Amino acid sequence: MKKLLSIILLGMLLILPNFVYAKVIKVGITQIVEHPALDACRKGIIDKLKELGYIEGKNIEYDIQIAQGNIATANQIAKKFVGDKKDIIIAIATPTALAVANATKKIPIVISAITDPVGAKLVKSLERPGTNVTGTTDMSPVKEQLNLFNELNIKVKNIGVIYNAGEANSRTLVKLTKKYSKEYGWNVVEATVTNSSGVLMAAKSLVGRVDGIYIPTDNTVVSALEAVLQVAYDNKIPVITGDTDSVERGALASLGMNYYKLGLQTGEIVYKIIHGANPATTPVETLKDLELFINLKAAKKMGVNVPEEMIKKATKVIK
Repeated sequence: MKKLLSIILLGMLLILPNFVYAKVIKVGITQIVEHPALDACRKGIIDKLKELGYIEGKNIEYDIQIAQGNIATANQIAKKFVGDKKDIIIAIATPTALAVANATKKIPIVISAITDPVGAKLVKSLERPGTNVTGTTDMSPVKEQLNLFNELNIKVKNIGVIYNAGEANSRTLVKLTKKYSKEYGWNVVEATVTNSSGVLMAAKSLVGRVDGIYIPTDNTVVSALEAVLQVAYDNKIPVITGDTDSVERGALASLGMNYYKLGLQTGEIVYKIIHGANPATTPVETLKDLELFINLKAAKKMGVNVPEEMIKKATKVIK
């Protein structure tokens, strides 16, 4: 009898993985806006899950929704995902994460591209979230990014920063910008927006008042980055950004995260949740590898001579 039970248990163990993979996992992905950094993050998540055996149309089903920067739309998407009984919800950027966190305390939520999950009250701590939310944070190395102005020999007295004052993460980053600018002896000139259509006017308001512009990882501004860059090119104002994807779009430089890699790391957390990990005890992770991107075409347009040593240590140089 004992031997028979052992055979039955062994058989169950052998077929258990097939049950796990036989179930189609319903994943809702909500993203506040589309721009290269957030899109790269989303792609990284999906690519990692594919690498780990979750093939769309076979054993996983994605419902990807973009809120187009609209909070009301983000709330509607969150309610829809809860109504659809998704197995997991992935929230990219803070407004969408807050929307789904307000909509459900039961469905596991994996966040990404969120600067300050604790400040946004999505988790109780990074080490032990204590809620149905976990994932990754993209807190920027603001001090090191601002120091790029010094390393590029750009003389700064007044530094402009454009951001959406309605975003908690952006306020956190601007607070840090002020702190570190003070250490460098710079004065911060703020230009705030409420939506992407106001970015051009905000950039123009800084002309003649600043020696350089810093764009933190603010989704509203990044989604309309080209408006800032055109003003910068026309008036030879160097622009440093909080994300490297913006350098490929025409900003001068950034020391930042590769959002695709951040997405890959987030995908690993999603995998753990699918396999039973509890979000409440799964730490929120930070991507530690920083990359220096420099755009020499943009440097020429902005009137900056990039030192040779900076080019040599750059992860990527756009010529």
